[in-house]
Amino acid sequence: MGTRVVAVAIITLLIIGCTIGGEEAKDHSSEGGNGSAIGAVIGATVGAGLALVGLPVIFGALGFTGAGIAAGSIAAKMMSAAAIANSGGVAAGSTVAVLQSIGAGGLSLGAKVGLTAAMGSAGAATGAWLTE
Repeated sequence: MGTRVVAVAIITLLIIGCTIGGEEAKDHSSEGGNGSAIGAVIGATVGAGLALVGLPVIFGALGFTGAGIAAGSIAAKMMSAAAIANSGGVAAGSTVAVLQSIGAGGLSLGAKVGLTAAMGSAGAATGAWLTE
């Protein structure tokens, strides 16, 4: 699993590096571009970190764990509401079922790459915008 996280991180850095490099190449007229580039790198790092580390922590804090839904958690309340609405069972493919599946097995490699790229790029854009 550690190898997959490293692979996701490398792919994400390549994607974000290309995005930042392309954006800086388009804007030759500004002399103060270093602050914007540094902000973009910091934003990309924060976004990628949220995707790789933050989301699993959030799912666990909500109560979607590898051992099942934690008693008394938000996940337990969601499951109860879903079961009541569905005559005693949780429907396959419902929000609760999908979140529990992610909590039990984690995100797939494709989902990690996609989320990390999207959140890293969004973080880069936000960081560059904030430091302009």
